[in-house]
Amino acid sequence: MQQSSEDSRICVDIYDDAGIGGGASGASGGLLHPYSPKARLLWRGLECWRECIDLLIFANRAVEARASSSAPQDSFCSFKERIVWKRGIIRPASQKNVDILRENAQSFSESCYLELLDRSAAQYLVPDLCVPLDLAVYMPLAMNIHPKRYLQALFLACNDLADCEEREIYLFKESINSLHQLSEEYDAVVICLGAKVDKLPQLSGKLPLRTCRGVIAKLQLPSGLPGEYDHQRPSILSDAWLAFREPRSVLVGSTWDWSSKDYASSVSEEEASRAMEELMPKASAVYPPIRNWAFVGAQAGLRAMPPLTPYGSLPLLGCVDDIIGESVKCRHWLVGGLGSRGLLYHGLVGKLTAQAVLSSSESVLPSEFTQWKSMSK
Repeated sequence: MQQSSEDSRICVDIYDDAGIGGGASGASGGLLHPYSPKARLLWRGLECWRECIDLLIFANRAVEARASSSAPQDSFCSFKERIVWKRGIIRPASQKNVDILRENAQSFSESCYLELLDRSAAQYLVPDLCVPLDLAVYMPLAMNIHPKRYLQALFLACNDLADCEEREIYLFKESINSLHQLSEEYDAVVICLGAKVDKLPQLSGKLPLRTCRGVIAKLQLPSGLPGEYDHQRPSILSDAWLAFREPRSVLVGSTWDWSSKDYASSVSEEEASRAMEELMPKASAVYPPIRNWAFVGAQAGLRAMPPLTPYGSLPLLGCVDDIIGESVKCRHWLVGGLGSRGLLYHGLVGKLTAQAVLSSSESVLPSEFTQWKSMSK
């Protein structure tokens, strides 16, 4: 809606059987920053970061407006709970990345700058943090957000924008099992189903994507035990990441099951047990006090992982009319393969796709986002 002209009549219908944030996107850990595990700024990472910040502000304003008004609150989104849990992320160096971290951390974006810390400085931020090589990279402006709450707030903000500009936006909690279900009256169809895109018969087996199921463990510090995690301390990145949300609550992730085709967000006791066996040794190696925290639950999501390119693992964008055998050109568009970086990429790829749809031209998309088509032939 923001990309269209003021006199355009825009109506957007969203079909999502799980509801806003009900899929893998809402089940992520919520750690947001524009850097690779080696502290290198990702391709177009600064642009992605800026778009994310703009959308977070946009979503927060919608929540704040409702919280301060007497209007009835939407049932699926609480306006009393925070979207951004914590600022700051720290990554201790390991034997395999210490030199490259030190080198890459010299170049960064001021809007999400990096600091190199020695062991003493790192443990001042996080007492008991394991810093074996006397080096850690600290991202003071990186964030830990609640992804589901953010996506719901963003949807509310879009509703507000539609009301102000006499546009229309509707959510239908329905499954789309075939593109033939969608009426011909739509001028454009944007397909952003995540890993479920392979369930569409028109695209099944035709995209260079791999699925990977990730399980995230929820831990709590038992009542009565000391060791609360101060709200000013950063979250932690290592072989496992620790996203602290409250002084006694943390998410630990994530597993990588490349053989899975399990789309369910629920986690069985057996799968949760396997996840804990994998995650806890990694988490306790970087933050030993986590051994005192108790497992209270787990959540999971199936990621759609894109192929590796010279620019990194980039989302798949573009018109797919030729792939699905559609005679009407520039009607069906794909946003896929956001993988584990959906929070970072979603703002930029959404903006670019909107521009492409409104102009009925793929030429507005950077070629790096469409080069996957040569891989799928």
